Amino acid sequence: MEEKKLAFEPHKFSKSQFKPIGAHIIVSEMSFDQRITHGGILLPNDDMKSSGIRPRWGQIYAVGTENKDPDIIEGKWVCVSHGRWTRGIDIEDETGKKTLRRVDPNDILMMSDEYVQDSTLSEMVY
Repeated sequence: MEEKKLAFEPHKFSKSQFKPIGAHIIVSEMSFDQRITHGGILLPNDDMKSSGIRPRWGQIYAVGTENKDPDIIEGKWVCVSHGRWTRGIDIEDETGKKTLRRVDPNDILMMSDEYVQDSTLSEMVY
């Protein structure tokens, strides 16, 4: 008997089975959490809203075979122009659960080899 997947369960596969088509870039680790500025101002979660959208950092999960930019490689962190990503799809691979989003290579503003801390976050805990 075939086991059925519930609609809300993440898709399960091995990362080696995942191949974006064309020049698409797939990112993970984008943060949409509520934030507190250094001055103590609360910035609510703005996921799936048109207000408050700002550029976000994400880690490149996979790159399509037609992407010719040698700087765009798996594992790098990219800052994506405000709102220029797709809705996320939840997956589970050998590294755990994550949410993947597609971004356009033309909407990448900056790159980094390391995780970049959002400067609007503070160390305050409430």
